[in-house]
Amino acid sequence: MHLRAPAILIAARPHGETAVVARLLTAEHGVVAAYVAGGRGRLLRPVIIPGNLVELQLAAKSDSQLLFAKLELLESRGPWLTEPLPAAAIGWACALTATALPERQAYPPLYEALAGLLSAVCLSPSARGWAGALVGYETLLLRELGYGGEGARPQGEFGDILTAMDQLTAPLDHYLLADRRGDVMAARARLRELLGRIA
Repeated sequence: MHLRAPAILIAARPHGETAVVARLLTAEHGVVAAYVAGGRGRLLRPVIIPGNLVELQLAAKSDSQLLFAKLELLESRGPWLTEPLPAAAIGWACALTATALPERQAYPPLYEALAGLLSAVCLSPSARGWAGALVGYETLLLRELGYGGEGARPQGEFGDILTAMDQLTAPLDHYLLADRRGDVMAARARLRELLGRIA
């Protein structure tokens, strides 16, 4: 497999002394996992941040081998990770995507929606500008994976958006995150707590 495409980095874990295994979401190939040599080094550390938009170049000698990736930063989310609310939203959206989506199955609407959500989180002056997009993304994710997710992006008062977010807690936990290792929902609970403070 050889691929060059824009991708959203959604997760990374250390591998060996200096490398990482990254999970990236692409529009045409879905989630791909790849080995990034030197991913924990000084040059690539600012690139290996969940939420970053990167130019991804993949190569593998065989279909059974872990892909090798070269990454070039296109758009960084780093500046917003010092703010609690944007950092929590970016972390939750990426963790949910990395945990819920199967590998190498394309979901172009989810790629576009996640890219839009991350941009909204970074460009909106407050959470009131992106909270509806977050709930819309969660709803779309449920729908794309076949678990309903009826309804459009919530409009109106901020309290209505938080109510819609609360109503999605059980379906997300039950359908998408059941039997997954790690408590991904803890990231969402933290985000919901922060959003509740500005309601």
